[in-house]
Amino acid sequence: MTESLKKVCKKIKLTKKITISNNHKCFVVAEISANHGGNLNILKKTILAAKKAGVNAVKIQSYQAETITLKSKNKHFLIDDNSIWKNQQLYNLYKRAETPFRWHEEIFTFAKKNNIFCFSAPFDLSAVSLLEKLKCPMYKIASPEIEDTQLIEKIARTKKPIIISTGIANENDIKNALKICLNNNNRKIILLNCISSYPAKDSELNLKYINVLKKYSNIVGYSDHSVSDLPSIISLAYGAKVIEKHFILNKKIKSPDSKFSYDPRQLSNLINQIRATEIMMGSEDINKKKIISKKLKTVTRSIFYSNNIKKGERISIKNIKSVRPGTGLKLSYFKKIIGKKVNKNCKFGDPVKIKDIIL
Repeated sequence: MTESLKKVCKKIKLTKKITISNNHKCFVVAEISANHGGNLNILKKTILAAKKAGVNAVKIQSYQAETITLKSKNKHFLIDDNSIWKNQQLYNLYKRAETPFRWHEEIFTFAKKNNIFCFSAPFDLSAVSLLEKLKCPMYKIASPEIEDTQLIEKIARTKKPIIISTGIANENDIKNALKICLNNNNRKIILLNCISSYPAKDSELNLKYINVLKKYSNIVGYSDHSVSDLPSIISLAYGAKVIEKHFILNKKIKSPDSKFSYDPRQLSNLINQIRATEIMMGSEDINKKKIISKKLKTVTRSIFYSNNIKKGERISIKNIKSVRPGTGLKLSYFKKIIGKKVNKNCKFGDPVKIKDIIL
């Protein structure tokens, strides 16, 4: 166990009704990102649709094109990887994708009015300042920002819960981010497994990495960029308590993120599967197992009298038997009571009871 793991919170209370911990249900986040298509009304409808689908929260991204990149056309600002945004200029992409700062107050007011938990991922210091004025209740550090120590420090100083995505991070990046948070007395940290590939291929997902994150944080989760429910469900089985999925109101909306975003039907189906999986996984609580065991008494065995036996007679394999149901004496007593006397008359078909035996 690392030193940071001992210091990081095991339970984060967000509201009276929302707590994130390993003993609570998975916290499901709808990431709206660029899926508003440049229209504030669409963004509001998306928030309402996310609530209807069953999410616990919605998240926006707080940046503007000029705060995240330069309006330059030289080769350094051209996307040259094999992503869905290949050959686009960074400024043009982010201009299409930005959630304008002038919208933010209205977004948070609308979410609060409709009783939906809303938070954001700020991408620069000015965005944090804006979000603090709007009393943003929690922050997300996006994968590419894990090396931005100034940003992490400013967010940590708010003392609000922080979700840190680890898409491009190595373990040193994770350690450094945690160190900054802990040095600023912020222990409310959640680490998300993530692959910064859009959309992410099955061969890239590396879901077992969640086990690595457990070395550094008591609460872990998964930010999904795939086009399948399965990675989220597998992550849940690995212990994820936060699942983040990109969400779009309608696939017809022109958005840079539409190809790896879920629509309302898909998101609702995923949440239903998450909740069903949680029920199937059950609990490590032994008391719950005992409750189930009681229900199975008719199909388990125990010791019953197979013949009448008089007071003072000895028990033998001729007068007791291991049979169903399981409402008699436990089978572990079978050899122990052979040869012992009974202190009362016992009838065929009666369950053997330890108080009837002279030990």
